[in-house]
Amino acid sequence: MKLQKTLTILFTSLFFNTVYAASDDAFSCNKAYDQMDLPTALAFASKALSADKNDKEALICQGRVYSAQGKLEDALSAFKLADKQSQDAFDKTIVALVTGHAYKDAHQYEQAVSSYEESLKQAKITNSKAFERVAHQSIGNVHLITKRYQSALESYLTANTLVANDNERGESYESVAFAYHMLNQHDAALEYQIKAFLMHEKSGTLDQYAHSSIELGRYYAAVKNYANAERTLNKIIKFAKDQGGAYYEAYGYCILAQVKAANGDLATAKTLINQAKVIAKNTNDQGLAEEIEKETQGLI
Repeated sequence: MKLQKTLTILFTSLFFNTVYAASDDAFSCNKAYDQMDLPTALAFASKALSADKNDKEALICQGRVYSAQGKLEDALSAFKLADKQSQDAFDKTIVALVTGHAYKDAHQYEQAVSSYEESLKQAKITNSKAFERVAHQSIGNVHLITKRYQSALESYLTANTLVANDNERGESYESVAFAYHMLNQHDAALEYQIKAFLMHEKSGTLDQYAHSSIELGRYYAAVKNYANAERTLNKIIKFAKDQGGAYYEAYGYCILAQVKAANGDLATAKTLINQAKVIAKNTNDQGLAEEIEKETQGLI
């Protein structure tokens, strides 16, 4: 789901925009990048580098933009220049982390893990538990993509020992739950997803709360607790509808359709799938339409 695509780099983005000392143009580059306004971000990076070709923060931002544009070699060149300007392990932690993200987005997974491991090494030198957690989480994400689920679980469990607040706990528990789910250890998945839900209910964003609710419904269904699955999913569908969250309303219908189908109610499952597809069409959300197709293929 779309929320999982943003969580692992959220900490990095927040860090760039609130902590890391940067020139005005480099700061503006990162802000534009976070809004995925890539031409504007690149323009600010170029402006910063025209004033100072060794502006480390601008080089990092430039590399992130190139990576988002699919220009891996350009991104790596920018990161290498930034690394040359890095005077301490903390700076090198950042450069290695964004380099890992670039490799991952380019589907070069071995190189991604190697860069994340370098980020982890540098984070340990500076005793930065926050970036140690991000490195372990990022390594776990690569293992998940490459279907090395046991390795992903181990990385996520390690990351879980480094959390600093309830929001991070919610994210961490959810990753652990998903890894257990992919290993078909559904009781453990449900246990951790309940923990994730409670954390997001208390301190998460609306997106995190909605996502954790839907996954909780999925995992209840996986252990054949259909009553709790339906109750959880109907609650979040109503919440999403009331809040104008069309994406999560539609996704909730998809998972509820799975529950109905598992109970033999194929007519209701078909109705729910059609409702989800109508939402995707009305919102012109092609990504959602593809996820609906993936979740419901062969269901009815």
